[in-house]
Amino acid sequence: MTGNDLKARGAAVAVRGLVKRFGETKALDGVDLEVPEGTVMGVLGPNGAGKTTLVRILSTLLQPDAGEAYVAGYDVVRQPRQLRRVIGLTGQYASVDEKLPGWENLYLIGRLLDLPRREARSRADELLERFSLTEAARRPVRTYSGGMRRRLDLAASMIGHPAVLFLDEPTTGLDPRTRNEVWDEVRRMVGDGVTVLLTTQYMEEAEQLASELTVVDRGKVIAGGRIEELKARVGGRTLRIRPAEPARLRPLAAALDELGITGLATTTVDVESGTLLVPVLSDEQLTAVITAVTARGVTLASVSTELPSLDEVFLSLTGHRAGAPEDTVSPSASENREEVAV
Repeated sequence: MTGNDLKARGAAVAVRGLVKRFGETKALDGVDLEVPEGTVMGVLGPNGAGKTTLVRILSTLLQPDAGEAYVAGYDVVRQPRQLRRVIGLTGQYASVDEKLPGWENLYLIGRLLDLPRREARSRADELLERFSLTEAARRPVRTYSGGMRRRLDLAASMIGHPAVLFLDEPTTGLDPRTRNEVWDEVRRMVGDGVTVLLTTQYMEEAEQLASELTVVDRGKVIAGGRIEELKARVGGRTLRIRPAEPARLRPLAAALDELGITGLATTTVDVESGTLLVPVLSDEQLTAVITAVTARGVTLASVSTELPSLDEVFLSLTGHRAGAPEDTVSPSASENREEVAV
């Protein structure tokens, strides 16, 4: 695999057989991953799955022990200097200097990226306005709220017009309004052609932003594809039946369970909504349930099917429920924090 091969395939990120060890712990164990240009790839996994380690390798902050990885056509091991000019990173910790004002942070990063002074100034002004931080531009970052710091951190990752952006738990600790603002900005970036690799444990965030998902657990990729494909892979749909006569709910549920059409799964009565929730694993089961209902002369007000939620998919694939972001330590507490936040 070469950078030219990736460009020909339209892949912005490609990983093959990536391995990373920390002592006896194998944080990544042969990870394969490919992200098409101009899309958002969501990387999901429980605590310690290897998500942060993957991002740190792809952004040149760590070197892998084995395997290969290309980002924007560059080899992450052999071409780190070239790669750093075309990527952005918003990690779990703010990368900005709290003693400097917001504007100076962005201007400094622009200059470090070799932007001419005039362009660095205009880019800082543009991004502060874009992230609703203009009024706070001359204030030290230590006076910013948590949401403001997060927005500034995201602006800092965009200062160099990156082709690929890595977002590692980007909305951790944000209030719903600020989180929505970050989501809107990510969508805008993708609309401008930026490729995004997003790690998150917020299922809603993954559904809102990601074109495809990769699920990792214990350093391995255990599933991948579009959200609807993953839901279908887990199997099972819920048939929601609402009789025109609510009094028919419980008798109908009992009749369906007696027939055993859905195997060991039982029908659930949702009295509040006046519906029956029937688990079905196949089209044949779905047809059999509808046939059984109509054979009993039950008039239906509505019938619909629902795929599993993304939370249910996550639980089925990993054995864990999606929860709080990964446990981490302060950057000052350990020089090797990737050993904790892997």
